[in-house]
This record gives sequence, structure tokens and C-alpha cells, in this order.
Amino acid sequence: MSRAYLSLGSNLEPQANLRSAIDVLHRRFGTVVLSPVYRTRAVGFDGNDFLNAAAVIETGLEPTALNDWLHALEDSHGRDRSGPRHGDRTLDIDIVLFDDRVLSGPGNLRIPRPELQHAFVLKPLVDIAAGVMVPGDGRTLAQLWAVHAERDTAFEVVSL
Repeated sequence: MSRAYLSLGSNLEPQANLRSAIDVLHRRFGTVVLSPVYRTRAVGFDGNDFLNAAAVIETGLEPTALNDWLHALEDSHGRDRSGPRHGDRTLDIDIVLFDDRVLSGPGNLRIPRPELQHAFVLKPLVDIAAGVMVPGDGRTLAQLWAVHAERDTAFEVVSL
């Protein structure tokens, strides 16, 4: 079994979509370690605030198969991929880390995920996996957060 670290976000009916996605993750993978859910501003476009969280799952799927499964989960929640890359989303779930692997492709699959540089991805992950080493970087998630520009920001925690 492998350990996958996921980033979850939504800014269209975010509480309902995240709650539903987390339920599906529980049904498919069993135990899900979930971070607090944070409200963050949209990055890269003007839009509604996002609700973001992180999750850790154990899986027998390889990264590409897991990524395909997560895309199907997004699609089942009305994810529209026809618009610009940065835009409103009913559901966005990315594999940020997968064991100690470094991958580039196929498609947009990148591990570690480049969005790890953003507070909306890094802060929730630090809450549940601070000591995890980022492959290819040599620092832990906590070390990355300690030098992040938004490390002193008080993000609003939201209940689902």
C-alpha cells in the first residue's frame, strides 16, 4: 500500500461538494486523515473564496490510476474543465505527494505538485503531515511552511 497526500478545494457550493467528496474517499479508501478546512482567496483569478483541505489516504492504486479515479470523482461533482485553467471549481482534488515518488506526467500529473508553493495547499498538509519529507526538495512540509510568506496568516477554519 502507498500513502497519497491530497489537496481538496471548491468554491462552488464548497461545503456540500467537499463533504460529499470526503464521504466518497472514506467509502473507497477507508481511513482518511483530514486536515481542518480553511477559507482562502481565489488564486490566479477573481472568484469566490475557496474552501481547502488536505487528506492522507492509503491506496493500492498507482499514481496514474489514482489520478484518473480522482478526476472521475471531480467529474461526478460537476467539474467543468472547458474553461480557463484558473477558474471556479465545484471540486478540485490533486495528488500533492505520493510516498517518496517524483513524477512528471502523463498529462498534468506532477508529483510533488507545484501548487505545494501555495498556502492553500501547504497549510492544510502541514496540519496533518508536518514531518513528511518533500521528495526532490530535502525539506519537510513543516520546514517549507516555516519560511512561507503566509505562515503568520490566520486562516478562517470552516466546519463542513
